Amino acid sequence: MKFPLIFFFSLVMGNVLAQDILIARNAQISFFSETPLENISGLNKNVTAILNTKSNDIAVKMQVVQFEFPNKLMQEHFNENYLESDKYPAASFTGKIQEKVDFGKEGTQTITAKGILNMHGVAKERTLTGKLTITKTGANLVCDFTVPLTDHKIEVPKLVFEKIAEVIAVKTNFSFVPYEQKK
Repeated sequence: MKFPLIFFFSLVMGNVLAQDILIARNAQISFFSETPLENISGLNKNVTAILNTKSNDIAVKMQVVQFEFPNKLMQEHFNENYLESDKYPAASFTGKIQEKVDFGKEGTQTITAKGILNMHGVAKERTLTGKLTITKTGANLVCDFTVPLTDHKIEVPKLVFEKIAEVIAVKTNFSFVPYEQKK
């Protein structure tokens, strides 16, 4: 996992200093599928996100198989039948915050990030809206959005079509701290 993470860092970091980088390790992404027949939820607590405070670039990466479900059978179906995590092990978002953010000033503001959501082998341009809170120790970013399954060619068999929503609600929570290079 280290080599892909190094490549991931290079996408955002470029030639910037470490103090310009905020990192969220063990960030969280959850999703919820609501239908009259069944609700399905999953939580991934092992997401990595990087925010370049100079360029406003943001990158998020997660391993799909790390989603946990209340029901192990749901988890198995999610990985094998829908997200095909053996074939498409990672999902990511790379983009740029559109607003000018003063990372030296504490407070909360609504931001939009325009970029590419890559999931299930399909890259799709997206504009996501969230709340960015700047603190003394870093920043927190919360974002809620939806993902239509058809956008990422995730097929639901007709037999279980009434148990899985066509549009999935996604919630993110990233707690960023300054990146420290290992010596």
